[in-house]
Amino acid sequence: MSSESSTAPRSRLQPRWIAAALACGVIGAYVGVTITGATNALELSDPGVFVRWALPIVRVVQDGAAALTIGSLLHGGLLMPEAASTHRRERAGRMAAYAGLTWGCAAVLGCVLVYADIAGTSIGSSGFWSAAWTGTWDLEVLRAPAVSAVIALVVGLVAVVDRTRNTQAWLFGLAVFAMLPLALAGHSAGSSSHDAAVNSLAVHLVGVTVWVGGLLALLVMWPRLGKAAAITVQRYSRVAIWCYVMVALSGILNAAIRLGGWDGLTTEYGALVILKSALLVVLGGFGYLQRERVVARLHAQPADVPSKALFARLASVEVGLMGAAIGLGAALSRSQPPVNELVQSADPALQRTGYPTPPDFEPSAFWTMWRTEWLFTSVAVVAIGLYLSWVWRLRKRGDAWPIQRVITWVLGWLIFLYAVDSAVGIYGHVMFSVHMVEHMAISMIVPMLLVLGAPVTLALRALPIRKDSTLGPRELLLAAVHSRVLSALGNPVVAAVLFFASLIVFYYSPLFGRALETHTGHVLMIVHFLLTGYLFAWVLVGIDPGPRKWPAPIRLLVLLITVAAHAFFGVALMTGTGLLAPDFFTALQLPWVPDPLEDQRAAGGVAWGTGELPTLILALLVTADWLRQDTAEGKRQARQADRDDDAELKAYNEYLASQARRTQPKE
Repeated sequence: MSSESSTAPRSRLQPRWIAAALACGVIGAYVGVTITGATNALELSDPGVFVRWALPIVRVVQDGAAALTIGSLLHGGLLMPEAASTHRRERAGRMAAYAGLTWGCAAVLGCVLVYADIAGTSIGSSGFWSAAWTGTWDLEVLRAPAVSAVIALVVGLVAVVDRTRNTQAWLFGLAVFAMLPLALAGHSAGSSSHDAAVNSLAVHLVGVTVWVGGLLALLVMWPRLGKAAAITVQRYSRVAIWCYVMVALSGILNAAIRLGGWDGLTTEYGALVILKSALLVVLGGFGYLQRERVVARLHAQPADVPSKALFARLASVEVGLMGAAIGLGAALSRSQPPVNELVQSADPALQRTGYPTPPDFEPSAFWTMWRTEWLFTSVAVVAIGLYLSWVWRLRKRGDAWPIQRVITWVLGWLIFLYAVDSAVGIYGHVMFSVHMVEHMAISMIVPMLLVLGAPVTLALRALPIRKDSTLGPRELLLAAVHSRVLSALGNPVVAAVLFFASLIVFYYSPLFGRALETHTGHVLMIVHFLLTGYLFAWVLVGIDPGPRKWPAPIRLLVLLITVAAHAFFGVALMTGTGLLAPDFFTALQLPWVPDPLEDQRAAGGVAWGTGELPTLILALLVTADWLRQDTAEGKRQARQADRDDDAELKAYNEYLASQARRTQPKE
């Protein structure tokens, strides 16, 4: 045993705490399903007592294994300092491998149980397995968990063969991503507030999993951390604060959607929500005690054995409560909420988009209508808040940051919020012309403003530097900036092709219809528009560090060619005779859009016309950069001439004179 591990308190904390957490989860699930009667026999299509009881138990195992996988990778890849030996990271990677494989297997079993529950048939009945395989990939409620299960198995298998720091960091991101499809498989999937429910559940799942898994992995690893315990706990505490906020806010939003009002709290489902909320409050109190009483003492005295013992006791209780909360969550997923989750309406827009048909379109709607898209609104608010906090951090230590960069960054996100929350986003779900306004704003105007805010430069100056060979936010950002992937994407030609070619592929393929009709497609569409637009603006006028920029004349040429191609796309829409996404637009039957093809042609006009101003601004910025480079080069040459008495000019004149002497005729 290493010298560090030998100094650890003999608390004998071993993986038995994993079993204890799972036991608390099973108890919580039992209490929950008993209250709501979720395991009672169904009058019609009952899958049997085994399926009814196995579902919540398997869900607890699945959620617990997912949490331990993510928590182990979090510590192994991002939080724990390097030691003289790699025993800590090896142990974290080994836990992640076992937990990941358990997670994947439990998720696969869960898919089988869910199919049996939906089909109302017992496992192993005639034709069960072939029907289950077909149903898994045909139904989103089964397909999403199946995708998550496959990713979990990949994470576990990779962790078996490679447990290096960088691999664990990458696997952490992949494992977190595997949680997102699960938001499409619960009560949120059929909600009349579909987008908000799915978004809040996705955030809730990620927050809970990282928070619970991080603490559980920390508790299991505790005897081996040694002197690294203080800094590991301190870093985890910061992560836990963010997770707690995510869990609390998303939980409130999701509960409001599921309960439908205060009366919903009086139902059995509401009782589980109250119990889970109470556990969240208690866990917040424990977290406060950890930060105020333990973390500071450990940081001041890393070898303080009483502080380590106190942390272990508090963390043990926390993990038990977290396990119970996971069990209640599993019970909630099996219980019927007070609000009917199935959308029953003759409204074609509601059936296809999850939102009712908006009122007749009037120009005044652009400044009178608002519907909050919680996911993108939260992203914008966090982006503005982080940026301003970093500026404040710089100014507190006496460093300046240009106010114009702050203005462009905030203005960019405010325009983004207007594009997704106002009438632009509301009517953009059902009208091609308004959708194109949203597209142009998000892909051309917003990225240009965000790039001028120089967020990477600000982050690199404001974020702390880690000196123990671990990957903090600053180190991850630096690795991304200097990565081969960004070097390839940072080529102006590549960025221009992505910006324009993806536009053609998106609109002239079924992807456009999927983005209009599905929540996942809509989210991916917004993210794609924003990222490709940001990349294109960054390679042209970006001031953040990255691959070496091309000369200004070539960048200007790339801009002009891309804009010409973009204008051609607009003209193609204006003159086209075939309707894009015809099944979607013809089914809406909007009274104020009698001819969807004419609306599509109006969208072409928007695409052709609204790109002019951003293009002009980008061209002026590239030209200004060109002039600035020429001016800087002229000043450099002038300084060089002062230092060497204009040696370069004299050498050139001497060269010309020698050439002249050679050409003179001999007498």
